[in-house]
Amino acid sequence: MSIQSVLAVPTALSYAGKLDISFATQGKTQVYFAGSTSSLANDVTIDSQGRLLVAAKVGTPSGSRFGLARLLEDGSADLAFGYKGSVIGQFEPGFEAMAGKVHELPDGRILLTGLHYENAHRTLPAVALFDPQGCPVQQFGDNGYCVVRLPGNLSHGIRDAWLPPGVPGAEACDAGVQQDGKIVLVANHHFELADHAGMLIRLDTNGELDNTFNGRGFVIVRHLLMNTWLNSVRVQRDGRILVGGSINFPEEGLLARYNPDGSLDDRFAVDGFMSFKAQGQSAQVSQIVQLEDGDMQCFGSSRDPMRCLSLKLHINGRPDRHWNDGQAQLLEIGRSGCQWTAAQAQPDGSVITAGATIGGVEADFILGRYLADGQLDRNFGDGAGWVRTRLGRSLDTATSLAIQADKNIVVAGYSLDGNYHAVVARFLG
Repeated sequence: MSIQSVLAVPTALSYAGKLDISFATQGKTQVYFAGSTSSLANDVTIDSQGRLLVAAKVGTPSGSRFGLARLLEDGSADLAFGYKGSVIGQFEPGFEAMAGKVHELPDGRILLTGLHYENAHRTLPAVALFDPQGCPVQQFGDNGYCVVRLPGNLSHGIRDAWLPPGVPGAEACDAGVQQDGKIVLVANHHFELADHAGMLIRLDTNGELDNTFNGRGFVIVRHLLMNTWLNSVRVQRDGRILVGGSINFPEEGLLARYNPDGSLDDRFAVDGFMSFKAQGQSAQVSQIVQLEDGDMQCFGSSRDPMRCLSLKLHINGRPDRHWNDGQAQLLEIGRSGCQWTAAQAQPDGSVITAGATIGGVEADFILGRYLADGQLDRNFGDGAGWVRTRLGRSLDTATSLAIQADKNIVVAGYSLDGNYHAVVARFLG
């Protein structure tokens, strides 16, 4: 067991992890959504031409909307996309919405996934498909949009309006795309009182439920009849599907794996599920990555206190006993807590992570790099393996990251300056 120290001695001077001042304005840019009053970036990805696609929750005078923006490689708005570089919309007219994830498909079309706000308390998972110019693809769903409604209202989730930005809640909307183009996404359903279960859903390429998946298009994810929440979904290279989140209260970190047909992979961990605590503390999983050798790492945070969490697993879901004795490793940054929210594996086996410290003006972007053996890379961040960056005068929260072809690291999130504004920063890789 170990808690990594913030007092690491630098092994060598390295520029890796420093803000790239050649990007936009001194390394950062505000993502522009025309007519908006606020915005929070939830995801960033890089398209086949090196442009940045940003998914966001956008505030307007009429309420919350999903936002999709495209930036050029240098951080400037791509004015050829949508209206002045962005698209703002609803999954159904008359309802609020938010965007959580964005993917570029092999044919250049753009898949946006997020949440449809059914009312002030309920959410539903939703998807939209756009062409490369930002126009809805009419052949997908209902003229380009699809709100996912399951039998028995099982896709209904809770709207977390009270939670401060940057603190994980029930509004999960992670998604992945299979090699055949089918879409997998996760949601969290609230039955009644304190009864929660995760939902793993698969849609066909046209946006309809894929009934070949578990015979009905979805799986209820619940471990040991405990409250279960999902935050992350990852399609493995072999087509099996990993989900991550937490169970119980106090929370334990959770991983589960499903076969391509929707059946539970009982060869994974113990009967398909793996749960864990973080050195006796509660834990939750925010992101799962698969390494080049097939093994995996999961990232998230502990609770009480909140610290960045990492755990290395074999491909069969068993903890890697050669790494930190098979236990979750915690990293303490800042006085008020910290968390990893995003991660991406690299061809050399290393993993880039992004997240934030917590607590008002103490909330800053954090960025880290882990080696293939699960240890922090001391050649990153002047020897610490991580770097903390304050972008503005108040709260800064990183939610997602993407790696450019030159290995520089693009991080998206939001800053508070009067209102919340979606921001993208670039760091040297």
